Amino acid sequence: MAITNEDVDAANRRAVQTQATHAVATAVRYDGGRKRIVLRLDSGVELVFAPHLAHGLEGACTADLADAQISPSGLGLHFPALNADLYLPTLLEGLFGSRRWIAVQNGRAGGKAQSEAKAQAARSNGARGGRPKKPAVV
Repeated sequence: MAITNEDVDAANRRAVQTQATHAVATAVRYDGGRKRIVLRLDSGVELVFAPHLAHGLEGACTADLADAQISPSGLGLHFPALNADLYLPTLLEGLFGSRRWIAVQNGRAGGKAQSEAKAQAARSNGARGGRPKKPAVV
């Protein structure tokens, strides 16, 4: 599929519209002392977040995070050493990754939930040989 001049013009119009309706990044840095990414927006707001909260940055080392770059549009962050990109409008909506990735993270958190009732159920099931088997559907 060939990209036409009309395709490029349409993409440029969408980019201008997105920039007009969203904050754009003016600076990004990794604060090693706090272990946080600090993102400054053109509105003067700073967004500070832990790297492990963003898809593609989990387990990244300081050197990988220190080389963060802002895309030419100001709407994206690029981490060359990780080959990872973050889209600023999505970050501002509070979604630090794809829906699937967030669902996995939520599932992990739910599996770590601890309560006396959960502990008692685990002990009870363990005494009976583990989690009850689901009945076979015929």
